[in-house]
Amino acid sequence: SGIYNQFIYQPILQFLVFIYNNLAFNDLGLAIIILTIAIRFVFLPLFHKSTKSQMVMQTLQPEIENIKNRHKKKEEQAAALMELYRRHGVNPFGNFLLLIVQLPVLIALYQVFINELSGTLFATHSLLDLIDLKVHSNLLVGLATVAQYFQGRQLQLPQQNADSQAAKTAKMMVFIGPVITFIILLNLPAAVALYWLVTTVFSIGHQYYIIKSLDHGTNNGKN
Repeated sequence: SGIYNQFIYQPILQFLVFIYNNLAFNDLGLAIIILTIAIRFVFLPLFHKSTKSQMVMQTLQPEIENIKNRHKKKEEQAAALMELYRRHGVNPFGNFLLLIVQLPVLIALYQVFINELSGTLFATHSLLDLIDLKVHSNLLVGLATVAQYFQGRQLQLPQQNADSQAAKTAKMMVFIGPVITFIILLNLPAAVALYWLVTTVFSIGHQYYIIKSLDHGTNNGKN
């Protein structure tokens, strides 16, 4: 629609063009990397809150299991869980909200990479003259898939009950994420894979910071 094109697609495209011409030495790969990092910083407050909530919820799994065992009625169970989330400042719907907010941007990025690579806006379409971003790259797909795996592994906090359904689901997601990443990127231009790789590596660094801050807070609480 006109609103989407005016306020999302065109600003992202023009920002990419600006980066390409002024910051990335006319290297489209570097421009995509800079654009990706800039977008992640824009969404950083939302990502931070969502990721922190996800990690805290993992530490709460034993309490969640106890609540489910104590309260058999769905209404009582839901009320007890919401009270638990409230006490720990957790939003169980944070990931869903984050997806809704960033979805238009992700769609616009995908369309920019697909539509504009065949145009004349960019004199070159490579990363450091090594990878043609207009075509599929096994290297970037492989790196993005591996990065996705490590991001999932990083989110696996120690579980008190490794046999719980939540622990089993978390373990399964470690492998589902990379498989989905591989399937999605399999037939897409390398530009999309590069974006995916950079945003995943950014997430790994961000998650590492959150894990360390949570550990620091826990250790301070014990002292």
